[in-house]
Amino acid sequence: MDAANEQDNSEKRILQSISLKEIQQLIPHRYPMLLVDKVLDYQAGEWLHAIKNVTYNEPVFTGHFPEFAIFPGVLILEAMAQATGILGFKTAENREKDDLYLFASLDNVRFKKPVIPGDTMHLHVKFIKERRGMWKFSGEAKVDGKVVCSADLMCARRKL
Repeated sequence: MDAANEQDNSEKRILQSISLKEIQQLIPHRYPMLLVDKVLDYQAGEWLHAIKNVTYNEPVFTGHFPEFAIFPGVLILEAMAQATGILGFKTAENREKDDLYLFASLDNVRFKKPVIPGDTMHLHVKFIKERRGMWKFSGEAKVDGKVVCSADLMCARRKL
């Protein structure tokens, strides 16, 4: 999503943030796999903007890499997937308590720049379409306004 468009949209309406407590009610992830710290704004059925604060205290930095800490690309993608799950649950009608969103596929994945401790990743996901319980999204992770990762994600809505 274009930052200028998002800013224009946010000026015309009240921001809809989602706290960590509500995130934990929407998706089942917990430490150390909960990778969305807060949703800054969203429009159900359209898009979501969340953040992940990357700190040196993350357990992954013990081994990735001790000499030069880099947040793993697979965890950037997982953070985007969690953001899509939150958007999916905020969008879905008739959501049941035992519904889950599971990764189904990733396409067009591009890593542009490493994410390091101290970075705040801004996760931007956009709903594309839904068909028979399969949800398609596009996503970008940005640090300091620059894209660090982009991907097309597909998730499957399933029961626990």
